[in-house]
Amino acid sequence: MNTKPTIAILGDYEKCLRRFADWSTLEQKANIQIHHEPLQGEALYEVIKHADAIAIVRDRAPINAAMIERLPKLRFVMFTGARNNTLDTAALATRHIPVGVTAGGPSKETTAELTWALILAASKNIIDQQALLQEGQWRNSNSVLPMLNGERLGIIGLGAIGSNVANVGRAFGMEIVTWSPNMTPERAEKVGAKAVSLEELLSSSKIVSLHIVASPSTQGLIHAENLKLMRPDSLLVNTSRSALIKTADLIQALQLGRPGKAAIDVFDIEPIPKNDPLRSTPNLLMTPHLGFIAEPIFKAFAHGINETLLAWTDDKPIPKLLNTAN
Repeated sequence: MNTKPTIAILGDYEKCLRRFADWSTLEQKANIQIHHEPLQGEALYEVIKHADAIAIVRDRAPINAAMIERLPKLRFVMFTGARNNTLDTAALATRHIPVGVTAGGPSKETTAELTWALILAASKNIIDQQALLQEGQWRNSNSVLPMLNGERLGIIGLGAIGSNVANVGRAFGMEIVTWSPNMTPERAEKVGAKAVSLEELLSSSKIVSLHIVASPSTQGLIHAENLKLMRPDSLLVNTSRSALIKTADLIQALQLGRPGKAAIDVFDIEPIPKNDPLRSTPNLLMTPHLGFIAEPIFKAFAHGINETLLAWTDDKPIPKLLNTAN
């Protein structure tokens, strides 16, 4: 009699996977364990040590080479979306363990939406205005709000998300400037933007929004010296990757008033620790990595995990395999 394989599904913080997919068929074929809490280190090892297969929501479970060596039963790993920064795929390839991926859903569109939610909430002092009303007040000096129309929007990285953000900025009547390591005037012009140097972008923009991939050449791009270039009335927004900004430098810069404000959705450690200094940093608006937290995306994740694991348990071709040879 064949023993059912054990499958550990990690990172379902929102408890959405069962809501958006029917798991009854898969549960007839395997022992399914869905974990909702953040896990790492020994706590993570304890829940995956007997797993034949592991499925991860995004990059919420850091599994390195040392951890993989301790998982002799492991035969298959998958994650949602196309990229995972905390999974050692090279170590999996060494063990000839295949890696499956899923469709990512409309994460670029929803991240662009969140970017503008942060820009508008921070620049219009929405949270402060709400607090005034809740305290029984009406308006004060902080209710005299800046306008975005006619101001400069600096976009670092002009891919799909950056282009969407630029389109909205143009609709608000903003001038769009952009920079990235490989930016050209022609690329910028296609979305109605002007290519400028990083120094000009930072020093002249009312809003600076990051939409670039975190790579060895861009990690720590926004550091103390670059932050000093920013206008005292400017807003720095990051819905991309926390590695683009040196967090300690940002905390100090906000205390010194350049930039005037920041709004971030991504953090060096997620979930952000309760005692993290960011929680008490002035002029900082934070959201808990909501850029991709949307129903259509989690429906795609739930369906993709279910479909992929069913294929694996039935010994059928995996719908989407990651090329771990690269």
